Amino acid sequence: MNWEQLLSLKRQGDKNKRLRKEQDETRLGFEVDYDRIIFSSAFRSLQDKTQVIPLSKTSFVHTRLTHSLEVSVVGRSLGRVVGKQILEKHPHLAEVYGYKFNDFGAIVAAAALAHDIGNPPFGHSGEKAIGEYFKTGSGNRYKEQITAKQYQDLIDFEGNANGFKILTESRKGIEGGLRLSYATLGAFMKYPKESLPTKPTKHIAHKKFGYFQNDVSFFKEVAEEVGLLSYKIDNEYTYSRHPLTFLVEAADDICYTIIDFEDGINLGWIEEEYALEYLIKLVKNSINTSKYNNLVTTADRLSYLRSLAINTLIQEAASVFIENEEQILSGTFDIALIDKSKYQAQINDIIKISIDKIYQSKEVTEKEIAGYEILATLLDRYCVATDNFNQDISSNYDKLILRAEGGNFDYKNEDVYTRLIGICNYVASLTDGNALMKFQKIRGLQI
Repeated sequence: MNWEQLLSLKRQGDKNKRLRKEQDETRLGFEVDYDRIIFSSAFRSLQDKTQVIPLSKTSFVHTRLTHSLEVSVVGRSLGRVVGKQILEKHPHLAEVYGYKFNDFGAIVAAAALAHDIGNPPFGHSGEKAIGEYFKTGSGNRYKEQITAKQYQDLIDFEGNANGFKILTESRKGIEGGLRLSYATLGAFMKYPKESLPTKPTKHIAHKKFGYFQNDVSFFKEVAEEVGLLSYKIDNEYTYSRHPLTFLVEAADDICYTIIDFEDGINLGWIEEEYALEYLIKLVKNSINTSKYNNLVTTADRLSYLRSLAINTLIQEAASVFIENEEQILSGTFDIALIDKSKYQAQINDIIKISIDKIYQSKEVTEKEIAGYEILATLLDRYCVATDNFNQDISSNYDKLILRAEGGNFDYKNEDVYTRLIGICNYVASLTDGNALMKFQKIRGLQI
């Protein structure tokens, strides 16, 4: 892969090549990407979507929106640090094409801002709830009606693939979705493969999948424009990652490692002294002991250690990226940047505590159980009503369900898969609160 192609400013529908040297420096194309994402309704809905704790009533806890903003800030810093060093190694990028180190920061910031835009309500358990409805629930009746890949899209429902759809799917009057630059879309695509084969190798890019079957064509267009390497596994084509995807992933890893841990401390679920000790281990080489000892409140101590920890990990991730740039460009670098970090042991200790004290806490578990029931109920009502409409056997109840949802999903489409993925896309777009409200109305618990 080569950087000039990877940094493509092309947008869906463009007829002419966009050149970096011709860009308006006051409103760079990659910065336009950021603006389009932040003003989108899909991004705004993240303010009421779970990061860790569903339907939390405390202001301490991060939502998907605050998490995404923080990941974007960290991603911007990572991109700038790496971009500066890339331009020093490859000066022709600046001299011939006009690229600047801030371009790298802008691309990573935009992709990082959107990294969770496709996630359903109730966090990662929401993905599992949708998948299990089609795998072990009533939705398994569709298995014989669609292809193996289409069925895998449903039973392994993936927020990353849904995010790609949200960012790129044309709607009536809106061609190409948000029409982001292909460089930003490339950096967004963490898992540049279809749902089958499942985890064909141990490469980090094969952990999940990145696009649904009805988005294959445009995915390949983006991949080919930015020059991602393609190769066959089990007779199926897959692609290498865009190099900047590793920075987007690192920004996410840094934030959820440190900030989810911070949420647990602020909620009192992790003992302060015990927790701060783990953060201190991570930043022991940069901490100003005198300054730290003068801090009185837990919040101030946490804020100081969090700032040091994030900066430490940004510098470390950037260093790992530059050291392995050649492998990354050849598609052979196969693990997350943080997993190659010299701080991996400290990070793993923090994550282990977060799993025990936060992710598997009673409050989180109980709300995830409720989320399963809520999403399964919504999916079932919408799927049954849609099926009955297409078989011309709609009950009055089915008609009321479809009338209430209006044009929120395409229940008239003749293709079964298109109808099902549309329903999933709609349910995934709901906030935690909206999903709960719709569930209560369907069950007659709220008028």
